[in-house]
Amino acid sequence: MVNKPLLRVLKGERAARPPTWLMRQAGRYLPEYRALRAEKGGFLALATDPEAAAEVTLQPIRRFGFDGAILFSDILMVPWALGQELTFGAGEGPRLAPALVDSALESLSPDVTRLDPVYATVRRVAAALPAQTTFLGFAGSPWTVATYMVAGQGSRDQEATRRYAYADPVAFGAIIDAIITTTVHYLIAQIDAGVAAVQIFDSWAGSLSPEQFERWVIAPNRAIVDRVRARCPDTPIIGFPKGAGGKLAAYAAGTAVDAIGLDETVDPHWANAVLPPELPVQGNLDPLALLTGGAALDAGIDRVLAAFPERPHIFNLGHGIGQHTPIAHVEQLLQRVRGE
Repeated sequence: MVNKPLLRVLKGERAARPPTWLMRQAGRYLPEYRALRAEKGGFLALATDPEAAAEVTLQPIRRFGFDGAILFSDILMVPWALGQELTFGAGEGPRLAPALVDSALESLSPDVTRLDPVYATVRRVAAALPAQTTFLGFAGSPWTVATYMVAGQGSRDQEATRRYAYADPVAFGAIIDAIITTTVHYLIAQIDAGVAAVQIFDSWAGSLSPEQFERWVIAPNRAIVDRVRARCPDTPIIGFPKGAGGKLAAYAAGTAVDAIGLDETVDPHWANAVLPPELPVQGNLDPLALLTGGAALDAGIDRVLAAFPERPHIFNLGHGIGQHTPIAHVEQLLQRVRGE
């Protein structure tokens, strides 16, 4: 195997200095990204243009030499393929129509060809990446994707979707099953096109009670892991259940992911103590420490590094990099983690 430090850690090796990538590393904090997005006129136009999306994916690799490149796309590509219309309004976030709180899943007309530009992007990036860089694909978890599909937009507490799941678990289960099927297809196609590992983002996992967490987070993600692994047994799968907190150990055991991403609210020493010792972890610097820089950033990095003395570890943020993060702070982070 070509020496890809991040991929080796995902497969269970420990590195003296952890490989590094950052969630949302291809994004608005980079002037080259802002220029290209302005030229394309909007997020969806950018994400569905394989040449442009490949360029965005590669920009942080050229600038910083991260050990991992994360595909530039969005978790809402799956509901778009399932038949909802997807728009990104200026200053208001993504919108999906019709919202399934008011419309039946059966009213949608799925079109999986909407995902084809993503696979074209993957092929372009895979051909252009340095040999040592691990290419990461991704998808949203069924629960998180469903929160947008049901409400038609993001929300702070996912109340509409949580109430829907309680009130009509059969109908909500059908939505989850549709997302699972399309997500499995989507991830396998990304792998076939050239990604070396995939991450499942569960951005809203923390909003559920333990019983609902088991039903709508653990079980659906296990279904995805099992089906993807049956087809692509050598491709590591990272689970990122943001906000799971004390349910992390149950998530690890129940989903059987190959690695777990930790958000910034998790005590890394606690995670190191409760998770299986051989399980690779990823994270979990607070993005606000990176935004702040200076001594606060150095101290935050050192705390994360000290928490995993024996465990395979990938250095990352606890969530996505903020759009106002200075480039100099990213450079400071990399120098500190790399021991330069």
